[in-house]
Amino acid sequence: MSLPRPYPADTYLGEGGEDSAWLRGPDQPAEVVFRSGGTCEYLATGDQTAGRFGLYRWTFGEDESGPDPHFHRSISEQFYVLSGEVRLHDGRGWVTARPGDFLYVPEGGVHGFRGGGRASMLLMFAPGGPREDYFETLARGEKMSDEERAAFMLRHDTHWV
Repeated sequence: MSLPRPYPADTYLGEGGEDSAWLRGPDQPAEVVFRSGGTCEYLATGDQTAGRFGLYRWTFGEDESGPDPHFHRSISEQFYVLSGEVRLHDGRGWVTARPGDFLYVPEGGVHGFRGGGRASMLLMFAPGGPREDYFETLARGEKMSDEERAAFMLRHDTHWV
């Protein structure tokens, strides 16, 4: 019988706790609106969590959109479907995920996602890299040469397969 994995080392070294929690209400507008009509809400950014994770609510527009299969070398990615249907690539092929379905993708795991019809999901990265610049740049639809786009993707740990 193996022993349970121990807790990580303490990061809070104070004595009595502190008032440091924060709440993001449901009435706050999405930080990113894509040309497709989809949105990305920043629930907890890597900056807000000291790099531990980034958590986003992703809502698709009416028409199907989403990235082709790719992988990340330094971050894991998690998907939890909240509403509608989302097609997720699990490294072997596309599967249809419905509310309550969860997909964990470790570093190096090939994945992709596609959705439409205002489907929504939680999208989490760990550790919390600077994904906000990635989302915001794509939403602006900035023109990039092939070389600039390749450098942008590498800067954001996105490797296409």
